[in-house]
Amino acid sequence: MSTTPLTAINRAPISPPSPSTTTTTTTTTTSTQSVPSVDRFALLIDNSKSIPRLLQAHAALLRHGFHDHSILNFKLQRSYASLGRLDYSVALFRRTQSPNVFFWTSVIHGHAQCGLNDQALLYYTQMLIQGVEPNCFTFSAVLKVCPLGPGKALHCQAIKFGFDSDLYVRTGLVDVYARAGDVWSAQHLFDTMPEKSLVSLTAMLTCYAKHEKLDEARLLFDLMPERDVVCWNVMIDGYTQHGMPNEALLLFRKMLRAKVKPNEVTVLSLVSACGQLGALESGKWLHTYMANNGIRINVHVATALIDMYCKCGSLEDARLVFDRIQGKDVIAWNSMIIGYAMHGFSDDALELFNGLCKIGYQPTDITFIGVLSACAHAGLVSEGREFFSSMKDEYGIKPKIEHYGCMVNLLSRAGHLEEAYELVKNMKIDPDPVLWGTLLGACRLHGNTALGEEIAEFLVRHDLANSGTYILLSNIYAAAGNWEGVARVRTLMKNSGIQKEPGCSSIEVKNKVYEFLAGDKRHPKSKEIYTMLEEINGWLRAHGYTPQTDIVLHDLGERQKEQSLEVHGEKLAIAFGLISTKPGSTITIVKNLRVCSDCHAVTKLISKITGRKIIMRDRNRFHHFVNGSCSCGDYW
Repeated sequence: MSTTPLTAINRAPISPPSPSTTTTTTTTTTSTQSVPSVDRFALLIDNSKSIPRLLQAHAALLRHGFHDHSILNFKLQRSYASLGRLDYSVALFRRTQSPNVFFWTSVIHGHAQCGLNDQALLYYTQMLIQGVEPNCFTFSAVLKVCPLGPGKALHCQAIKFGFDSDLYVRTGLVDVYARAGDVWSAQHLFDTMPEKSLVSLTAMLTCYAKHEKLDEARLLFDLMPERDVVCWNVMIDGYTQHGMPNEALLLFRKMLRAKVKPNEVTVLSLVSACGQLGALESGKWLHTYMANNGIRINVHVATALIDMYCKCGSLEDARLVFDRIQGKDVIAWNSMIIGYAMHGFSDDALELFNGLCKIGYQPTDITFIGVLSACAHAGLVSEGREFFSSMKDEYGIKPKIEHYGCMVNLLSRAGHLEEAYELVKNMKIDPDPVLWGTLLGACRLHGNTALGEEIAEFLVRHDLANSGTYILLSNIYAAAGNWEGVARVRTLMKNSGIQKEPGCSSIEVKNKVYEFLAGDKRHPKSKEIYTMLEEINGWLRAHGYTPQTDIVLHDLGERQKEQSLEVHGEKLAIAFGLISTKPGSTITIVKNLRVCSDCHAVTKLISKITGRKIIMRDRNRFHHFVNGSCSCGDYW
């Protein structure tokens, strides 16, 4: 940071302020009509809302001999910092002889406001060394930048100096413990506060929401006597960040009814929630709301919209937003590249990558996740190998676990299982469960039971197995007709307390999201849904459809296997979509697991029979079903 002296300051030496000096100056000022008073100068400084105006006020102050007036110098120091000229503020501070606690607090606060946390703490330490005792304002300023270690030391000092019960100091302490994840200490301090301000309530609310204690957060939120937009944002973002997007959207509607105006932070959380749900209608409504209510769609909001539209299945809307961004950064390019990749539009993703490089942007590690994912979805093995090499050799980007995951997915799905396995074994970082799961899934796809067993045994032996490991191994045994192996795996799961994640499919109709589990009958229109399902089954039989009962992982009779396939969640969601939307309109389904081969085949047929476009987002990618074909080319 520059601390070059101000020219104006150099024109007059600063002497230690004293009561007698201040009194004399004030008397002289008031007795001479041509010289402005201290109060006039103080008002002039307070009203200077730009650096040029403040410099003019500073020059006038010097011309009239107020260079050593402590109150005016304090105001100047504070104003320079608030207007972004911390260097000027520091220069004034360093020319103040024997600065009192207010000067020290001002310079600490200025550095804290600029995010210069270490410098703020250093000034606090220097103040103590100089023998100046902090006040409650000092603690409030410095606690904002404290990590847990120094925060605990400051907590002790606050008690020593008798400020620990001050409302603002106690709020700062709550915030220190909350930011560090020490929820118990934060809650203890909060509960023992004699009174609670909106700021302290918000600090505790943020603590709960950030650390996934959403029930406690909502209880506190509902009990708050007043709530500003920050409180609403904290609660909405808490739901969004911790996998409860439906609750985020419901709370937003409540926020609108409470006449609280959303801001950019609100819409960023909500756009993310819509993306998680695949709620295209809600996302479009939110986009329109921003335009109609003066919420500026800057590059950050626009990038969030691109991500949302891609996750909701509308690449057209995503590209429209992308093309309209003025001064788009590499993050916006990455979002569009990844969007094309997840939809299987690999040519578009790679074309956009070339465009990014052509205009001079440097690809990032995220860019290569999108590019490698595009190669994986299209089976572009040689291209993927080249990109993986170029990210290291040409761009100096060290591969992360996500890049290895893309390469393992690319190689193993294309049948290069041994090469993928060697890549995993030779990685310089530890493979994660997702990567192992990808390899196991490919073993099932290609019927390589031996390698699947070897990998699964390795994971179990090294305590790396999760529910996905057991399910994939069970799938491998089931596909091979080894029901004894399936039973053994299920016994292992039961003994280990591991449960399979239930499949769930959702669909948005009239801005409301409905979820369906396999065999679900909770929906109010359950009778109509199952009637539609029977009609669909008739269509399928007429078109020669044969259920793929070999994917059922239970040793059941053939008819029982067929019945279990008929009530998969995505089929129920499609049936509900057919009875709830206009003929010819697109149906969009979001599934938390990978779509099974039977549902994939059925959805292709339904798209042909009904003339509907059906978009399905599963755990891995998007499938666009049109007139009996899927955009994945049956390669997923």
